[in-house]
Amino acid sequence: MARRPTTQDVAREAGVSVTTVDRALNGRAKVREETMRKIAQAAHKLGYHARGLIERNLDAAVPEMTFGFLLIKKNQEFYQNFARELEQAVAARSDIRGRAVVRFASSQSPEDFAKGLESLAHCDAIAATAVNHQLMAQVVSDLKQRGVPVFSLLNDFAQGVRRNYLGMNNMKIGRVAAWMITKTVPIPGKLAIFVGGNRWHGHDLREVGFRSFVRENAPSFSVLDTLVNLETRQLTYEATLDLLGRHPDLKGIYVAGGGMEGAIAALREAHASPRVALIVNEVTKESSAALADGYVLMAITTPLPALCADLVGHMVRSVQEGDDGIAGQHFLDPHLVLSEML
Repeated sequence: MARRPTTQDVAREAGVSVTTVDRALNGRAKVREETMRKIAQAAHKLGYHARGLIERNLDAAVPEMTFGFLLIKKNQEFYQNFARELEQAVAARSDIRGRAVVRFASSQSPEDFAKGLESLAHCDAIAATAVNHQLMAQVVSDLKQRGVPVFSLLNDFAQGVRRNYLGMNNMKIGRVAAWMITKTVPIPGKLAIFVGGNRWHGHDLREVGFRSFVRENAPSFSVLDTLVNLETRQLTYEATLDLLGRHPDLKGIYVAGGGMEGAIAALREAHASPRVALIVNEVTKESSAALADGYVLMAITTPLPALCADLVGHMVRSVQEGDDGIAGQHFLDPHLVLSEML
């Protein structure tokens, strides 16, 4: 008959003392979480008879946290990937028993974003991609009063009351787009820029960065009046065809938000081979194909794994340490994707 594993066996397998194993069993003194995990793993591996007690004590020592995430465009590839990365980032934390609740706003109206945030009020902390609007500031302030910190993602909103903004430096992103077009297009001409709407603060910053770079560093180019596409494919498609018809000297287009699929489709339809430099956001099936064919010059992508890991770290600290009254910004460097990188 095989010998029954003892506390000495568990201690040897875990690389700790018998006294530490005894504390893990009886809870008479605090054992570090990392050490508890080693002991629990050793007990499970050896089939130690009291492993269930150790695992229960470990669970009791690890706090439970529920994090709410509010995104947009449920059917879009980028936000589907975003949701998966958020869930994985929460699951990867070993210092908490985390639960991710991911929801999508039904529209881009301030009212629907506000309802979405309110629906997550039971969470320990919330992160959202939402428009910048007075209603959002009010809802975030109410949540803050109830002890629920809110983080803004990709597009900053509720400045002064939200806990942190996490995303890219949108002013710099606009300048990068302008640099790429003006440095690679050999003959100067007109440039166009699309934004989703005036409630997307990040798009405004990208437009400012784009225009400022051209004005300061490439004055032989001119930037046309900004076009609002509501981040929709159809509006972008129609507006791009109109631009091509009215401006034969159009040299570049920057889609600062969503709707890039419409610009890609219009350029393919109008030109048998690429003639206008197009900068878009994120790598999807459509933008990858357009990069490969030359209809997209560059895609500026969000480093989702790093963003989500950093975000969850901020959320854990905000729950553990409380509100210190300091609202900050956490910028991540973008990934720039060219056709040769595919």
